Amino acid sequence: MGRYSTCCTETRRGHIRSLSLVGKLFPTVDPDHVEPLRTASFITQQDIGGDSTDYINDAEFRNAPDTTVFRRGAGFGTLLVTGLVFGRVDKEPTIRQLYQIAELNKRPGTPTRAPAFMRLLVSVDQPRIEGDALDFRDEIMAQIFDKGDPTPKRTLTFHVEVTDDGTTGGTKLRERRTFSNWRRIGRLMFDDAVASYNGDCVIHFNHPTWRDDRNDPLTATRVNGRKVR
Repeated sequence: MGRYSTCCTETRRGHIRSLSLVGKLFPTVDPDHVEPLRTASFITQQDIGGDSTDYINDAEFRNAPDTTVFRRGAGFGTLLVTGLVFGRVDKEPTIRQLYQIAELNKRPGTPTRAPAFMRLLVSVDQPRIEGDALDFRDEIMAQIFDKGDPTPKRTLTFHVEVTDDGTTGGTKLRERRTFSNWRRIGRLMFDDAVASYNGDCVIHFNHPTWRDDRNDPLTATRVNGRKVR
């Protein structure tokens, strides 16, 4: 299950916006499973300050995005305050580690081997949806549906790539990250979608607490919601 959204209020092509894809993974392939299951979340985003990507086809979502604070415009102050709050409760507020996925349904005693970085790229097979000032929600719906027909006709696919090789430079106001040796390990395929206003009100995507060693839960910054490091 995924949530495709944008920061702030700007949704239209041709404007600065920060598109984001977060997801919740369930350790089952049975759509009729009724027992509660422990899930894993991932959080990926474009430049946190905003980007100028016109087509969702060209957006690169990473668990460790760049940050260009000045692109946020009138939201500059809000972004700074948000960064300070996240910095108080975690060590690396602009990186969302991936160990939840690596540990999902893992057998006790099995070592965790989580990659450091992940990016999601729209498959080159997806069509490019035209339209001036097109809302990204309409763009996504057009990838899957024919206009006026509620029955899904196509899928929207993202390639999943990971690497352990990345560096961070710049300042907190203009943070830049470079990566190498990306490996493609799979894909995410969405076969249905709905445009929703209240997604955050009905489903929560957990933010994983920072670990000094991403593969060792004993190095977590927070334990039971309380910061210990």
